[in-house]
Amino acid sequence: MAKKTDETQNELDLIDGAEPRVYELGFHLDAELAQEDVKKAYQDVREKIASVGTIIAEGEPVKVPLAYTISRMSTAGRRDFNSAFFCWIAYETDGAGHDQIGTMARADSRIIRFLDIRSSADEAKHSADMQEMFAQMASQPVEGEEENEPAPEVVEAAVEPEAAAPAPAAEEAA
Repeated sequence: MAKKTDETQNELDLIDGAEPRVYELGFHLDAELAQEDVKKAYQDVREKIASVGTIIAEGEPVKVPLAYTISRMSTAGRRDFNSAFFCWIAYETDGAGHDQIGTMARADSRIIRFLDIRSSADEAKHSADMQEMFAQMASQPVEGEEENEPAPEVVEAAVEPEAAAPAPAAEEAA
C-alpha cells in the first residue's frame, strides 16, 4: 500500500511541477541598446533566474544578424529588428520558478523574443563547451596563414583569342 501511495505522490509532483527540472532560456535583446544596457539586461535576467533556481551553464550576449525581420508593436509604434544580442542561460528550478521566469521574460521590453525549453544538464554543459570551442576557433588564425599577411593581389590580364588554331570547317554532305 505504501508503494502505491509513493507512486501517486511522484505523479502529483510531476503534474504540479514540484520536482526540479532543467530548462534553457534563449533570448534576443534589442540591438539598439548601449553595450552597458545589454550587460545590465543580461545580468537582470541572470539574477532573476538565480533567485528561483540554479544556473547550470550560460552564454553571454553576442550580437548576431537575424535570419528574418522581427516586428514588434509598442506604444511608440512598430519596430523592426534585423539584428539582436543573443544570450542563453540553462538553469534548474521547479514549476513555480519556471513560471516566474517566463512571466519576467514576457514583461521585459528589452527582450524582443525568447524561447524557454526543457533540457538536461548534460545538454546544457555540451552547449557551453561548444560555445567555448567556437570562440577559440574564431580567435585563432587559419593554419598556414599569418595574421597580418596582406591579401593576394588580383592581376587582370587581357585575354587574346587564339589565332593559331583555325576554326573547324563544316563538312559538306554530298
